[in-house]
Amino acid sequence: MKQVATDIPQTIVLERQCQVLKRIPISRSTWWRWVKEGRAPKPIKLGKNITAWRSNEIDDFIQNLVDGDDS
Repeated sequence: MKQVATDIPQTIVLERQCQVLKRIPISRSTWWRWVKEGRAPKPIKLGKNITAWRSNEIDDFIQNLVDGDDS
């Protein structure tokens, strides 16, 4: 009897900086400072001039901001 996988992987959705900053109303320089400090999620380089973030990591980051968690 075959086992059926019950854990279906979620589709990974990537957001560019402009999409992230529509969700988190801060300046680009603040966003990049937070990334550099490790406060914001690490980006994924898709090309020389293309950077994106996983939407689930942005969701978690926003939730931590709302909850007042500074980690």
